[in-house]
Amino acid sequence: MFLVGESGIGKSRLAAAAVDLGFAADMRLLRGRGSAIGPMVPFRSLTEALLSLLRTGDPIDVARLGPYRPILARLIPDWGEPASTGAGGDPGAGSLVILAEAVLRLTELAGQGRGCLMVLDDLQDADAETLAVVEYLIDNIGDVDGGGTLLLGTIRGEDCPAMALARAAGQRGQGTVVDLGPLRREDLRVLLDCALDGGPVPEPALDLLWAGSAGNPFRLEELLGSVLDSGLLARDPDGRGWRVDERQRGALPAGFVRGVARRVDLLPPRTREVITAAAVLGKRFPLAVVRSITGLDYRELLNLLQGEQVAQLVGPDEQTPDWYAFGHQLIVDAALTLVTPADRARLAAAAADAVGTVYPGLPGEWCQFCAALRLDAGDPAAAGTLFAEAGRRALAQGAAQSAVTLLDKTWELLAHDTAARAAALETQLYALAESGLIDRALDVVTFLDQMGAGLEPRRRARLHTRIAWVAVHASRAADGLSQVAAARALLGPDAAAEDIAPVDVVAAHLELDVPGEDRLRKAEQMARRAAIIAEAVPMPAVACQAWQLLGALTRPRDPAEATALLEHSRALAVRHDLPIWEIHALVRLGHDDALRDAGTERLELAREQASRIGAVTARYQAEVNIALQLILRADFTAARALIDQVLAATTRLRLMETTQYMLLYRAVHAAHQGSRRDMDRALAEFDHWGGDHDQHAARVHGLGRAFCALLEENPALAGEELAHAQRSEERNPTTFHLAGRYGLNVLLRALAGDLDAAGFHEITSAPAGGLRWDRHLAAFGRAVLLGRDGDADGAAAAVADALAVGAPYAMGRHLGLRLVAEAALDDGWGTPVDWLRTAEEYFHGAGVAPVAGACRSLMRRCGVRIGQRREGVSGIPQALRSAGITVREYQVLRLLVDRLGNREIADHLHLSQRTVEKHVSSLITKTGLPNRIALSKFAAGVITPGPV
Repeated sequence: MFLVGESGIGKSRLAAAAVDLGFAADMRLLRGRGSAIGPMVPFRSLTEALLSLLRTGDPIDVARLGPYRPILARLIPDWGEPASTGAGGDPGAGSLVILAEAVLRLTELAGQGRGCLMVLDDLQDADAETLAVVEYLIDNIGDVDGGGTLLLGTIRGEDCPAMALARAAGQRGQGTVVDLGPLRREDLRVLLDCALDGGPVPEPALDLLWAGSAGNPFRLEELLGSVLDSGLLARDPDGRGWRVDERQRGALPAGFVRGVARRVDLLPPRTREVITAAAVLGKRFPLAVVRSITGLDYRELLNLLQGEQVAQLVGPDEQTPDWYAFGHQLIVDAALTLVTPADRARLAAAAADAVGTVYPGLPGEWCQFCAALRLDAGDPAAAGTLFAEAGRRALAQGAAQSAVTLLDKTWELLAHDTAARAAALETQLYALAESGLIDRALDVVTFLDQMGAGLEPRRRARLHTRIAWVAVHASRAADGLSQVAAARALLGPDAAAEDIAPVDVVAAHLELDVPGEDRLRKAEQMARRAAIIAEAVPMPAVACQAWQLLGALTRPRDPAEATALLEHSRALAVRHDLPIWEIHALVRLGHDDALRDAGTERLELAREQASRIGAVTARYQAEVNIALQLILRADFTAARALIDQVLAATTRLRLMETTQYMLLYRAVHAAHQGSRRDMDRALAEFDHWGGDHDQHAARVHGLGRAFCALLEENPALAGEELAHAQRSEERNPTTFHLAGRYGLNVLLRALAGDLDAAGFHEITSAPAGGLRWDRHLAAFGRAVLLGRDGDADGAAAAVADALAVGAPYAMGRHLGLRLVAEAALDDGWGTPVDWLRTAEEYFHGAGVAPVAGACRSLMRRCGVRIGQRREGVSGIPQALRSAGITVREYQVLRLLVDRLGNREIADHLHLSQRTVEKHVSSLITKTGLPNRIALSKFAAGVITPGPV
C-alpha cells in the first residue's frame, strides 16, 4: 500500500498510526525513510528498516536465511562479513536482484506466525536501487509463506520514479494507492477546534488559516503557531473564546517559510548557529558532527537543543541514538533562507571537515554526503574525487545505477583533470556493464578519442581493455576484438609483459566466441602467456582468471593437466585471499571429479562454501554440475527437483547463463527417460531463453537426442544424431564433454560393424576418453568386438568391466546390456538371456516400454517363456524379479515366512491347493533350494514383514 500526497498532508502520521496498530497486533516492524541530503544514498531506506528490526530485541534465526545472510550483511554489518562483490569477484554476489530476494526472504522469516509490517517513508527521496528492491517485493511479496507481510510506503505527490512505481503496481492490482488530499474547510474547523480549546475559531481567522494552509495539516499547524505568536489570534478577555486582533493582521508572515525563518531568527545567536549548522546537514543529523562544527561540548549542545523554542523545530530522532531530526524538511529549507550564499559555503566546508573528523575514512553514505558538502563549499575538485570514491563503493555494493550517476558527476567536476577522469571512467565501464548499458559503455570510445592527447598510452590501453571486457559480457566478439587491437597498438611492440597480460586474458575469452577450428589453440596460447606473467608480477586476480580458463581449454586434451591447473588456481586464490576465485576453482575441480570418477563430494563442498559466503551464482553453477551427475546416475526424481528448484530462482533472478544450462539439462533429463515430447519442449524453452544451439550442439545431439533415439529403439537415428554432434565439434571445437565421441558412438559403431580393434584402441586411448561415463559405454563396445572375433571369455570379461565401471549409471548400464546382449546372441558368447532379463526388469520398472519390449522379444527368440506382467511387480525385490519369480509366486513366498501349510495359503489367496503346490515347486526350482523348509528360511531372510 502506498500513501501519496503533498508534503505535510499527514502521510507519515498515518504511517505511524499503522505502526501503532501493528505493534498492538504483535507484528514485526521495520521502518526506514528516504533522504534528500545530497546525492541519493544506495539502500538507505532499506538499511534503516532492517536495522530497526534488529533494535527490537526480538531475536530472529538468521541462519535460516542460508546463502542470503552474507548478502544482507551488506546492509546489516552485525550479520557477518558481506558477500564478496566487485569486478573481480562473483557477479551474482553483487546482483541487485539477489539482494532483493534476500530482503524478501528476511520479511518472510520475520513475519512467520505473526506478520510483518515494513514502512518505507519518503520514497520520493529513495535511490534507484531501493526502488528496484521495492518493485521486486511488490511482484513477489504475495508468494511468501508465513504470517503475511504488508509493505507500506509514503510518497510525496509529485512526478518521480517512486510515484510511477506505485501507480504501475496499482494498475496491475499488485498494490493499493491511497491519495491523501487536503483537508476540506469543514475538516479544518474540526482540527482547529481540537487544537484550540475554549470555543470556536472566528471566521476571519479560519479564512486566513484556510488561505495560508490550503488544507495542508502541517502548514496549518505552523501557521497557527505563527498566528498565535503574533497575537493576531488571541483569547477573549473572559477566556471563553477566541478573537482576531485586527491591529496585528499586518504582523503575520506572508508565507510559511518566512514564518519558520522568523522563529529561527528569534532564537539566541548560539542556538541559531546550531540550527543553521544542523540545517546544512539535512533533516536528520548526528550530534557529534554538529559539536565538531560549532565547538560546543555535549552538555551545552543538548541544553540548546532541548529549549522550549527549539523543541518546536527539532527533537531526538526515534531511529538512531545521539541523532536529532527536524520536524519537517520544510523547516530545514526555511532555516537555510537565513544564511547568505557565502556563509552557506563556509558552513558546508566546516561540515565536510567535521564529517571527516567524526567519521574517518568516510564510511558508508558519508563519502558521497561529504562530496555534496564539498560541492556546496565551492571545491569541485575535492567533490569530484569523493564522488569517484562513492561511485566505486556503490558498484562494489551492487548499486550499479547509483554508481553510474555518481561517476557522471565525477566526469563533470573533474573536467580539468584528465588522469582523474580516466581513472573514474575505468570504474564506470564496469558500472555501465552491470547496469545493462552496454551501448553506452561501448560509446566510451568517443570519449577516449577526445581525451587521447591528455592520456598516456598505458592508461588508454587499460580503458580499451575494459571496453573489450564489456564486449565479452555482451557477447559482441567483433567489438571486443577491435578494442583489443586498439589496446595492443597503444602498448606497441615493446610493451611490458604486465601490460599485455590483462589484454591477453580478455582476448582469449573473446576468441572462444569466434567460429573456427583453431580457436581453442589461439585462446590457450594467450591464456597461458597471461597466466605466467600475471603470477610473476603479481596480478593474482588476472592469474586466477587465466589459469581457470586454461583448465577448461586443456581438459579435452589432458584431463590430468587441467586438474593440476585448477588446483594451482585455487592455491593462488587462497594465498592472495581471493575467496570468490577459490570457490570458482572448487566448482571446476568438482566438475572434473564428477567427470572422471562420478564423485560429487567436491561439488557439494563448493555448494556449501558458496552458500556460506553468499556466492549465490557460484552455488548455482555447482548445482548445474550436480544436476548432470544425477541425470547420468538415473536419479531422475532428485535431478528434476534440483533443476526445478534452481530454475525457479534463476529465472526470477534473470541469471541467464545458469538458466540456459539448466534448461539444456532438463532436455537431457527427458531424453534419458525416452520422452521426446518433454525433451523438445525443454529445448524450445532453451531457445526462448536465448540458448545457442550451435554452441551446445554436441550435448544436445550427443548426450540428449542420440540417447533418446536409443530408448525409442531407433539406433539409425541415434547414429545420425551422434554424427551431427561430431560434425559440430569439428567445425567449432568446444570445451564440453560427453557428446558420445569416446563412449556411445564407439558402442554403436562396434554394433554396426563399422569399427575394428585398431580403431577402437585409437579412439579410447585418447586422454579425453578417460571419463567414466564414456569408459563404461566404450567397454560394452570392446565386448562386442571381442565376441565377434571369437574371444568369448574376453568378451564376457569386458561386459563385467563395463558393469563395474558403469556401476553409478543405472540407465546407461542397462542400455548397454540390452545392446550388447543382441550381439552376444548373434555371435554366441556370454549370457545374453540373463542380461536381457536384467535389462527388461529395469526398463519395465522405469517405464521405457520400447526397450523393455525389445528385451522380451529377444528372450522369446531364445525360447524363453515370458510371463505376463501383472500389477505388483514393482514390489518384488530386484534379486527375486531377476530369478523370474512372478507376482503370485511372490505372494506365496511371503506366506511361507510364517510356515503356513498349502491349505492355509490357498484359503488366504483364494486358490486351490493344487495351484499352491505348483507355485511352491516353481519357487524351489527358481531359487535353487533343496526343499520347502529351506525355501521358508530363505523367505524369512529376504522379505520384509507386512500384509500380503
